[in-house]
Amino acid sequence: MTQLIDRRLNGRNKSAVNRQRFIRRFKAQIKRAVADAVSGRSIVDIDSGEKVNIPARDMSEPVFQHGAGGRREAVHPGNTDFIAGDKLKRPPDAAGGQGGKAGNGEEGEDDFAFQLSREEFLELFFEDLALPDMVKTQLAKLVDFKSVRAGHTSDGVPTNINVIRSLRGALARRIALRGPHMKRLREVNAELTALQPEPVDEDEEQTPRALELQAEVRHLKRRIESIPFIDTFDLRYNNRIREPKPTTQAVMFCLMDVSGSMDEERKDIAKRFFILLYLFLTRNYERIDVVFIRHHTSAREVDEEEFFHSRETGGTVVSSALKLMQEIIRDRYPAGEWNLYAAQASDGDNWDNDSVTCRNLLISKIMPSLQYFAYVEITPDAHQSLWDEYERVAEVWSNFAMQHLQGPQDIYPVFRELFRKRVK
Repeated sequence: MTQLIDRRLNGRNKSAVNRQRFIRRFKAQIKRAVADAVSGRSIVDIDSGEKVNIPARDMSEPVFQHGAGGRREAVHPGNTDFIAGDKLKRPPDAAGGQGGKAGNGEEGEDDFAFQLSREEFLELFFEDLALPDMVKTQLAKLVDFKSVRAGHTSDGVPTNINVIRSLRGALARRIALRGPHMKRLREVNAELTALQPEPVDEDEEQTPRALELQAEVRHLKRRIESIPFIDTFDLRYNNRIREPKPTTQAVMFCLMDVSGSMDEERKDIAKRFFILLYLFLTRNYERIDVVFIRHHTSAREVDEEEFFHSRETGGTVVSSALKLMQEIIRDRYPAGEWNLYAAQASDGDNWDNDSVTCRNLLISKIMPSLQYFAYVEITPDAHQSLWDEYERVAEVWSNFAMQHLQGPQDIYPVFRELFRKRVK
């Protein structure tokens, strides 16, 4: 059995294999350190590495030591104070030289510092998160292909010749073509032997039938020898075709309220929530579309830069964003071909009649097409009319989730609750 050992070195001359082994071994301690680090940094700075400290006691390993008591002999080089037969006092039981305990005038032992790269940090950060109820509704036909074996073909380039398959075909062809001639040759030889059981001298005259049979033998042998060993017809080439890679298509709609009731602090909380969501999506899912929609009295689809940094504001008509999302789904993302997700951030302030419109839109037209809808209400006060209407939506559709954000400290717990892995 062949064993391969990867001894390639990554940056700064560190072994990548040993690094991954270390992370797996002390994963629990590292994840706790990552959680502590997240609480002390801004979410907008989440896309970077982190230096974590692991307590020295967690790094300890079992070792063999001589226990107290017993008799043993040892030879120490450079001894000028003792001779054979001298008795030595036992050393005290204190664990000197092992560190870990610091006192007056003593030295302690620092925690082990470990630098996580950006990829390692994000992998641990998002490890237990996933889009809920992610299903494969259709295999997408994408531009990426993979080359796969698809049998053999009679046309191709010389480098793709399959020698064994070609020789096998040539042998089968030769057997098939010479089969009738071999059968006739055996019959002629048998008849010729019957006519002349003894060898014939050169001077002895042969019968006309014998001469005829000998001529036929020579003709049959020439026909058999004329069959080529291999012919272009026998050549077979390895055939490979390009097959599209199957993947899952998904789109996430990000809806953010930028009306006048959303002050800068609330907008900042919403931006941070969507930044975390966007980072989560781009980290965990390939080829996932993200649609950004800002709304006040009207809604517009914008790019990422404008979504987070535009200063446009106005009144509040939440249904405008839902109607725009419905139009985009109808025009660009058919529900039969895409997995549809939506996340909405708002302070809940809305025209009363419009909240009812939002409820009806979600229940009857939008939610039947969506895999999941997450709504976060950003307000330290009592819930607004939109929350009450959305509660009625949650009663009808189990894939509609709601959470309340009071401040920046709630962003991460709420996000984990909305996008944690569900046990089916």
